[in-house]
Amino acid sequence: MYGGDEVSAIVIDVGSYSCKAGYAGDDTPKAVFPSVVGSIEQTGETDEAKADKEAEAASDSKNGAKPMDVDKAKTKRKLYVGQELEFRRDHMEVISPMKDGTVTDWDIVDNIWNHAFRQRLLINPEEHPMLIAEPSINTGQQREKAAELMFEKYKVPALFLAKNAVLTSFASGRATSLSVATSPIGGEFLTDCMMKSLESKGVVIRPRYSFKKKEVGPGEYKVVDLDLPNTTESYKLYCMRAIASDIKESVCRVPDTAFDEVAYANVPTTSYELPDGQTIEVGADRFKIPDILFNPSLSQTIPGVDGFADSMSVRGLPRMVIDSVNRCDVDIRKELLSSILLKERLEKEVLEESSGNTRVKVLASGNSVERRFSVWIGGSILASLGSFQQMWFSKAETWSILHPKEVPMKPWSIATICDQIWVHVGNRMTQTITATLLLIYIDYYPTIFIIIL
Repeated sequence: MYGGDEVSAIVIDVGSYSCKAGYAGDDTPKAVFPSVVGSIEQTGETDEAKADKEAEAASDSKNGAKPMDVDKAKTKRKLYVGQELEFRRDHMEVISPMKDGTVTDWDIVDNIWNHAFRQRLLINPEEHPMLIAEPSINTGQQREKAAELMFEKYKVPALFLAKNAVLTSFASGRATSLSVATSPIGGEFLTDCMMKSLESKGVVIRPRYSFKKKEVGPGEYKVVDLDLPNTTESYKLYCMRAIASDIKESVCRVPDTAFDEVAYANVPTTSYELPDGQTIEVGADRFKIPDILFNPSLSQTIPGVDGFADSMSVRGLPRMVIDSVNRCDVDIRKELLSSILLKERLEKEVLEESSGNTRVKVLASGNSVERRFSVWIGGSILASLGSFQQMWFSKAETWSILHPKEVPMKPWSIATICDQIWVHVGNRMTQTITATLLLIYIDYYPTIFIIIL
């Protein structure tokens, strides 16, 4: 339990697309930036390698031998986070720490957290408890690594990890939610579909770094391509995806009924101006691409999209909702079906797939900001509740849970000793205990003290 007098908790949510960070109690996060980073491989000697070379050279000179050319160069990478990623650099690759919603590269996550704390929020993490949103399918090893980084490197006073699905429910004022189900179809996949669809129609998306506009007359500009041969394909794709994502968010909408090629063939088009000045018209695709969420097989009709929709395991949203509800206890299924926190289109299709006497109601926030930051907002609400403050975990409590049978064989400071009283004794006995044994290692020799409580 965190015993701070003033709880100014920080809520941080690292997603597959962006990182959101800010103070608990705020309506929106103060910092929002991409959760991908730029990486440039660098080859150079470490301090240890340099010291070894100097020692060998000194030894060889004494013995009259010629110094040997020992190559102890070590390859390392320099990471660029947040706004640093907006500037093109030679040989810079864009990499993500996430795969299928879980962390695969903790070094990158560490840099993202550090950027959020030091550069964006301008705080000292040692002075703030941290609430971290985690994927619903997170493993115990992932939770342990997150706790290790927060306590060992950032030395936060308290920590709490909450499932992002649960936080979304809190943001909507609901205490119950559907069980967890996963799907390979999400915002990133829809962006890929938009890019492939535009490419099939001959639309060329130019990254912003690849050209400049030159004035050729009053109010007239000419686009001049820039020759940048050392730009990596991953950075080029990242910049193109950013534009395609903006097109998707600007012109697309979920159709009121299931998409049909014939019915939507003559719908009015919507204009969108690309960064290089060319204007494109988006017609039926602005309804077709969002409808992939409901009908995954539509992705097979887009040229160049890798087809996985033929698999029986890929389900649309209505089927996922019904399957999730059916996994829950019979007594709460009606309550769940009457409190669906998704788009309005879902109500009609869930009603069609459920039994006829079931009342289905969809609750959709009309605020786009609340939808975009629902996970972070839920964490902000949770961490600011007075009744939640006893739920924080300290470093000692977390260490006890993760390693209940391990005792560190090293000298302890007074502060660490006080922590270990609770770790090794307090949480294994009732509050009526009047005496405990405390094992302290002094110069690696164990000494037993009896402490009267």
